[in-house]
Amino acid sequence: MHIPLKFSFQQQTLWLSSQRCIFWEEENTLIASDLHFGKTGHFRKSGIPVPQNVYTEDLQRLVTQFQYFKPGRFVVVGDFFHSVANKEMDLFEKWRNDFSHISIDLVKGNHDILHASWYRMAKLNVTNQLHIPPFIFVHDIADITEAEKNAYYFSGHIHPAVIVGGLGKQVLKFPCYYFGSQFSILPAFGRFTGTVVIDPNKADTVFAILPANAKKGEKGVVIQL
Repeated sequence: MHIPLKFSFQQQTLWLSSQRCIFWEEENTLIASDLHFGKTGHFRKSGIPVPQNVYTEDLQRLVTQFQYFKPGRFVVVGDFFHSVANKEMDLFEKWRNDFSHISIDLVKGNHDILHASWYRMAKLNVTNQLHIPPFIFVHDIADITEAEKNAYYFSGHIHPAVIVGGLGKQVLKFPCYYFGSQFSILPAFGRFTGTVVIDPNKADTVFAILPANAKKGEKGVVIQL
């Protein structure tokens, strides 16, 4: 099992997981963004052969995080789902029933277009913005026109990545956690997603997420750059 990295921020304790989610200790809350559940099924429906195990592995990773951190609440910072309902939603419903004791808040993203009745059936609390002091959760930070005084925003949407130089002239790209002065950007939890390379300032705090390598016996790890 990976060992999460402790990050003290805004007088709060955040545990950054190599599985692309954060456990907020004071609120007993797991936070993730851009899971894009159902995306592989959406592609297959369009005739693009994407194996379903990509989706089931993402679900299992989330189960593992629930079992490890034992949160009472799960906050999804947008794009929990990818498109309209498909057969993969049946698997999600079973997963949801297995964890019905956990409260789930969904901050709607641009891909969260399922009917309101489906969200109610899945027992999801849906909102456009979620305020849990001292943080405010919004899917796309670009949608904020006037920042609330003394508030710090958590966002997702762009699937951030960072370039890290390797041996010689080797260049590696990794998903990352980004923490700026006014907002953070979370990595995409879903593995079947693209990434956008960010160019942080010196004052920003960035953590690269290095993947596990089972063949070498290496576990996933989060490192501060």
